[in-house]
Amino acid sequence: MDKNIDITQHVLVPKHTKLSQEEAEKILSNLNIISSQLPKILKTDAAIKHLNIEPGEIIEIERDSPTAGKTKFYRVVING
Repeated sequence: MDKNIDITQHVLVPKHTKLSQEEAEKILSNLNIISSQLPKILKTDAAIKHLNIEPGEIIEIERDSPTAGKTKFYRVVING
């Protein structure tokens, strides 16, 4: 496999964004949850490697939806 391929440019890979501490706190407050209740994403996931993310930080994933337009999902980063 070619290590020089940028998978973030692939049509099937949704946009991944690292949230700031303030943004993460706001999202968690709006959802009335704590970060450990979010689904997990591995720090080694190819879609977020370029973000230089640390475990415990939160990622926003923006996907295109044929019925809802754009939808946002949140994941907490874990080691792995």
